[in-house]
Amino acid sequence: MKLEKPFNSELLYNHIVHYYIDKKGITKEDANKIAQKVITRELQRHVCKDSRCGHLSYDHIKNQDTCIIIDCPCTKFVK
Repeated sequence: MKLEKPFNSELLYNHIVHYYIDKKGITKEDANKIAQKVITRELQRHVCKDSRCGHLSYDHIKNQDTCIIIDCPCTKFVK
């Protein structure tokens, strides 16, 4: 049984902000806006699209795509 690695939004957020400030020369406020948009999009990618579920991908068993939340009717992770 393999579980997917949890999504670390803080690490990605910091990486994006520093990239745009250091490499692209963008202001801190603009870099924060860009990072917020990317984090929002990435979080949506990690949520099961099954209307009965809505749990994050790391709440599913990776190989079988089965939800590990006990009372959830989701049987497969829907992308």
